[in-house]
Amino acid sequence: MSQTDRPAGGGLRADCSRCFGLCCVAPAFAASADFAVDKPAGQPCRHLRTDFACGIHTELRERGYPGCTVFDCFGAGQRVAQITFGGRDWRSTPRTARQMFDVFAVMRPLHELLWYLTEALALRPPAGLREQLSAALAETDRLAAGDPQALLTLDVDAYRGRVNPLLSRTAELAGGGAGADHRGAALVGRDLRRTELRGANLRGALLVGADLRGVDLARADLTGADLRAADVRGADLSAALFLHQSQVEAARGDRQTRLPARIVRPTHWSDLPVARRGPRHR
Repeated sequence: MSQTDRPAGGGLRADCSRCFGLCCVAPAFAASADFAVDKPAGQPCRHLRTDFACGIHTELRERGYPGCTVFDCFGAGQRVAQITFGGRDWRSTPRTARQMFDVFAVMRPLHELLWYLTEALALRPPAGLREQLSAALAETDRLAAGDPQALLTLDVDAYRGRVNPLLSRTAELAGGGAGADHRGAALVGRDLRRTELRGANLRGALLVGADLRGVDLARADLTGADLRAADVRGADLSAALFLHQSQVEAARGDRQTRLPARIVRPTHWSDLPVARRGPRHR
């Protein structure tokens, strides 16, 4: 990938050390399997420390906050903190707090688009499509570089709607969608072990708790697929399209699950091979 294909502002991986705990303050969350308590938007999580670090970071799952472990801002947090607001945090300049939180809500989807466009270019699409993707990447980065007022006037959903067809076309040319069409399908808790999913279109599919043990997902388009608690033990995700780290973190896998080289195997995954069931006995 050439230098001109790379977004400029702050990287596409979260760097919490350069953020002000924005994901711990800006969004609301409700008591559920993902979060232990209710928290209104704009109110700091009770576990956010004065240095903007999480006080229970190493115990999030055990303390009832698995939703925190799978959230990814795609680098939007540090861009808002260090670039858009020039390093001024919301505690020392409280008058900017609401604006900063609202900007973060726009920046996060822009950075998600930057990640998808970068991934699309890495699939080496034909020249014409590559030019369109590169132009969209540059335009998205330009929008993300705007000042707070410009960002808050951006209709980010409408903009995403203009970019998504390019991503869909890229996935199709890479083999995604050559198989079954399950776009947006509600596959919650379904046993999919005998379902052919090579090259399937699973964009936005709800795969929460689905049984995908041993399934080959080569060239399956997993854009926005919800893999929370999906059982991917022994599954082959190594050639899946648009698979993100946060999706893998939300799933349940083991040492036999095959992953793309850029994905880090989650530390909470079981070491049990797929064929074994039940608790491990000492």
